[in-house]
Amino acid sequence: MVLRIFGFTAALSLVIGVSVVAGTSQAAFADDYPTWGDVTEARDDEAATKKIVERIKAALVKLEADAAAAQKVAEEKGNIWQEADTKYQAKASQTETLQEQADAASIEADEAETRIGEIAVRLVRAGGGDVTTNLLTNAQDAETLLYNLGMSSKISQQTSSLFDRAVQARNTAQSLSDATEVARAELEVLKIAAEEAFIEAQAAAQAAATALAEQQEREIEFEAQLAALTSAREATEASYLEGVRKREAARAKAAAAANVPNLDAGEISLSGWARPAAGYITSVYGYSSNYGSSFHKGTDIGAGCGAGIYAASSGTVVYAGYGWNGGYGNYIILEHAGGVRTAYGHIVDGGIHVSYGQSVAVGTKIANVGTTGNSTGCHLHFEVRPQSWNTTNPVPFMSNEGIRLG
Repeated sequence: MVLRIFGFTAALSLVIGVSVVAGTSQAAFADDYPTWGDVTEARDDEAATKKIVERIKAALVKLEADAAAAQKVAEEKGNIWQEADTKYQAKASQTETLQEQADAASIEADEAETRIGEIAVRLVRAGGGDVTTNLLTNAQDAETLLYNLGMSSKISQQTSSLFDRAVQARNTAQSLSDATEVARAELEVLKIAAEEAFIEAQAAAQAAATALAEQQEREIEFEAQLAALTSAREATEASYLEGVRKREAARAKAAAAANVPNLDAGEISLSGWARPAAGYITSVYGYSSNYGSSFHKGTDIGAGCGAGIYAASSGTVVYAGYGWNGGYGNYIILEHAGGVRTAYGHIVDGGIHVSYGQSVAVGTKIANVGTTGNSTGCHLHFEVRPQSWNTTNPVPFMSNEGIRLG
């Protein structure tokens, strides 16, 4: 798993304040963590060496437990958020549909009323007054009389039908408008719940990543300390820190290379967008036979296992979390210009290559395709949220940005 691991000193200072939100309390400089000074003093004393070795092993166990606990909290928070968000997105879709139906009914009522008005104007121009009387008094013979009687009946039926249609459409429009207002009120409650759940999930994911970073960094240091105590060669803090500097230089070089757009994602459009992954569309946005009564918040792209996932546009990582995440598996969210967000799900375990707060360029490889979460095969679940929160169909959105999905 590639994480943004900091240098020894930077990593420790970052972790000092972790904890509170994720439900775990960690301090990078814990009292029971042995120092290099302890190692140096104990090196020539067998009893002291044994105690230090025990402390190191205990510290390793604690770090692993802390990282696991933080990840468990992150997964719980992620599931809560995704559940709240899915309810919100489904209600948002329902509300939009109700509004569209209300608008359509209102237009139908307007058209019927306009048609009635047009008929009335023509009748007035034809002589005004009682239509039936007018038709009958102008009949020249029996044949004309019969014809006019038929016309009178037809006009009356047509006008009555239009009137009934107008009334029904107007009542339907009002009923749908009322239902839309109720849905909007419910939607606002769901939105607040989803936003609050996301903030908690976001903080928990950060805490989990930091705990894992500390575990990985500390393990390297503790292994070096154990080597100094148990092997014939004399390891020192200076040699350990030199190794840290070399690792950091290699990581910085790799990070710089990773942030260069990768043309495997496809050509970058003039508006600064690119395909997030190769492959055909396997599941569409919204409700479909693939998802039954569940609302699908994105479009599935059938990229192969291990294939690259690329930033659809330049932006900043606002969420990067491992776990179930409500069925979407390991999951990343990027925020782009104008508050637009894109999300990437079902990432392979260990396949997240970015971390919270990191800036990425369009086309940057941010992850690898997997089948985590509620998935039956490797693919990318891709979401677009043009208003930071509400999802939209990625296909027309990306098309408007010059990118064809599938």
